[in-house]
Amino acid sequence: MAKILIVDDDVDITKMLVRRLKKAGHEVHTAENGKVGVETALSIAPALTLMDMHMPVMDGYEASRTLRAKGFTGIIVALTASAMASDKNKSIEAGCDYFIPKPFGSDFEGALSAILEKRRADS
Repeated sequence: MAKILIVDDDVDITKMLVRRLKKAGHEVHTAENGKVGVETALSIAPALTLMDMHMPVMDGYEASRTLRAKGFTGIIVALTASAMASDKNKSIEAGCDYFIPKPFGSDFEGALSAILEKRRADS
């Protein structure tokens, strides 16, 4: 399916996402903060990066801006426990393509598949 990078400092969320995404057939990589996430994304060029917006070392906003400044063209999906419109707008302004609030519902994999399919169709 797709190469996906999960950038999240919450070990339990990361484990759950890895399990769900591997079950759906994706190749999954992880990074524990935005700094490592930027390095990993630039190294492996994932089709889709799931970016937690609130992390230590480098948050998801700065990581997304950094990736875009370095020419990263993969899909970045902002993940945050806040569903406020201001956080969604801040994520998009930082370079994210989409926004998915936590906690993740049963339609999470379907939403990611739709995002990946849309990118393929637009290419």
